[in-house]
Amino acid sequence: MKGIVFLDRDGTLIEEAGYLRDPSAVRLLPGAADGLRRLSENGYLLAVVSNQAGLARGKITSTEMAQVHRAFLDAFRREGVRFDAVEYCPHHPDGVVEEFRAACSCRKPATGMADAVLRRLGVPDACPRWVVGDKMTDVLLGAHLRARTILVATGYGEKERREGAREGIFPDAFLPGMREAVLWILSGGGG
Repeated sequence: MKGIVFLDRDGTLIEEAGYLRDPSAVRLLPGAADGLRRLSENGYLLAVVSNQAGLARGKITSTEMAQVHRAFLDAFRREGVRFDAVEYCPHHPDGVVEEFRAACSCRKPATGMADAVLRRLGVPDACPRWVVGDKMTDVLLGAHLRARTILVATGYGEKERREGAREGIFPDAFLPGMREAVLWILSGGGG
């Protein structure tokens, strides 16, 4: 194992669609599947960690979430990509659905989802780590994990980069999308 790459889902691997509730609307972003396949072939673990506050906010149901999740996994599986781990956080402190209304330790930028993945996969502390996403919560997650961070311009990336810069938060790399993120990681980016 050369390292573990934590990946955001919406706006990073698939098109940003707001609160995604229709599985037929899952669309892979250009270069995502090819890039992830290359990472996997080169010995990197792939872990999706995604905030899904639509559940807490009552924007999507658990059934819709499960259907979208299956469509997401199936779309990548058809492209030869299998994830080593997938974690979702359904919580939000302002949620309207009691079951999911919580201030939790899993919602990014907290490390709960990533910590669970690291334990489950038995990843050693010294193992190199990267976090790739389109929001500053992904960059902050990476900082908490002592990981290299890549903010991609897809999804909310461009807007988030400007807002993060105003707050003095910067990723290790700002790149157009997953294709470039993968090339950066494979070239030893940040390591």
